[in-house]
Amino acid sequence: MFSLSEKSCDLFNRPFFQFAQMKKFCPEDIPMIKARYKAEWDNWKRIIQAVSHQLGTPFAQPHIESWTNGWQVRAHFFAFFKYEFHQNSAAIFSVLLNRRRLLVSLDWHCYRADRSLIHVWQYNQWLENFDFSRFAQFDLWRGDESEYADFQQVAQFSQDDLTLRHDKDFWCIGKNIEKTDFAQLNPVEFITQTILELTPLYERVHQIEFPSH
Repeated sequence: MFSLSEKSCDLFNRPFFQFAQMKKFCPEDIPMIKARYKAEWDNWKRIIQAVSHQLGTPFAQPHIESWTNGWQVRAHFFAFFKYEFHQNSAAIFSVLLNRRRLLVSLDWHCYRADRSLIHVWQYNQWLENFDFSRFAQFDLWRGDESEYADFQQVAQFSQDDLTLRHDKDFWCIGKNIEKTDFAQLNPVEFITQTILELTPLYERVHQIEFPSH
């Protein structure tokens, strides 16, 4: 059984993330911090791999960001999914675990935008004639909002609210589970189901038409 706990999020509640700071202020804690990160990240990796197995074709293998980049530990765990034939697109299904919650969304990967075969205006195509009733239980937030912000549900928006402010502006849509609700959570099922429910929007971004299931 795959699971997350409040402790999984509490991992990221720390005063320092850079090893240089830790060496200066709490050098004796470094082995324990590394061990905790590695254990939680191994569990995270197993969850993401299980989601990948559930999703199957046409999804590519997920990208799972490491728990460290060498000079600091992460402030969150991050992974993303794409279709096999859209590896060069910056439109992604983002999966993120931070100190507050688990978050799954359709997202624009800004760090890959300069290498993307589609542009942000194409990504934003999913906003056109958006089905508010179908996605009423999802959350909406602008791409520059904090991952720790209080998001609003689709039901609280109108089409006019989705107006873009500038040519690099974009919206994310997804679902999140607060860490206090993890006891009742099956993370593999939640992540898989949320991604599958978002696939029509992802396909609209890339203008793919599949036979109806």
